Amino acid sequence: MYSESFYLEEGFPFHGRKLEQLQKFLQKCSLTYDPQIQYSVLLKTRDGAIAGCGSRHENTLKCIAVDEKFQGEGCLQIIMTALTKNAAAAQISHLFLFTKPMYLVMFSDMGFYQITSTEDMLLMENRKNGIREYLSRESSQFPAQEGKTAGAIVMNANPFTNGHRYLVETAASQCDVLHVFVLSADSSEFPASIRLDLVKKGCQDLTNVFVHGSSDYLISHATFPDYFLKDKANATQKAAVLDLMIFGEYFKDAFHLTRRFVGEEPFSLITRVYNEQMKKILPGFGITVTEIPRCTSPDGTVISATHVRKLFLSGSLEELKPFVPETTYTFLISPEGQTLKKRLTKEKETIS
Repeated sequence: MYSESFYLEEGFPFHGRKLEQLQKFLQKCSLTYDPQIQYSVLLKTRDGAIAGCGSRHENTLKCIAVDEKFQGEGCLQIIMTALTKNAAAAQISHLFLFTKPMYLVMFSDMGFYQITSTEDMLLMENRKNGIREYLSRESSQFPAQEGKTAGAIVMNANPFTNGHRYLVETAASQCDVLHVFVLSADSSEFPASIRLDLVKKGCQDLTNVFVHGSSDYLISHATFPDYFLKDKANATQKAAVLDLMIFGEYFKDAFHLTRRFVGEEPFSLITRVYNEQMKKILPGFGITVTEIPRCTSPDGTVISATHVRKLFLSGSLEELKPFVPETTYTFLISPEGQTLKKRLTKEKETIS
């Protein structure tokens, strides 16, 4: 792919020497390479110097930079054209852009609209009022809540356990209406559609609980990419802040929220970082954060989705019963559940 003065190198993603070149250039531009990236471009001059770069992970464009020496020469347009064409080839039309606040005007001129920003990060999308239109559609499906105390929980539920059920029950008893948002990103062992279905079935007897998918606007690859890193030690407070800003700026008003509930997190570093930031940020939006102690099984074992998955993959179905609701257990022992178990076991063996 060529222009008059530059040419593009593509990686799906890059490896080896070219990856090193990209990482070094990003470091020079005060950016960090995201190991989840699926596609990258390097824009080079005829003599091989790197003029700019850009990358895509799912529907999020990131790691975009242009060397100061080549700014004003149309480099950014070349990079963005390549990234959007690659996204279109993957049948992705709704794009998010993760960049620095200083580039707001530049990307606004390219058809992107601000969702929110922090001192260090800016999140944009290529749909004007996309987030507001989504929330208007989603919230209109539920009864009016004026005068009622409305709370929220955001969970992955991988899968839905008795611990999750306890969290929902406890939170629901402390407010008139409770909205449960289940992560929509397909980056967990249990697919998003199954996780959402298990939460809905596991909460169907709780009349003041409404279950939603989280969409691309809550803990997604766009809003909180660090959540999905395999190396959880790389969790950053800055990334958590961006996601929580969206919740406070948009979700609060759409669902009239004044409470948010979280479970204690003794195991996951990244969730613990997120919870700590939540306690600092959401009260500034008028949202009270309540942390609820973990539920334990009759023998005193802390109930966690990690433990449930371990038992599930080991085939210890009887041992699972004290840890999951009947609706989850029914799925796990079903033909669909056992097919998922075989797939996950095969993937684990391949990685090993």
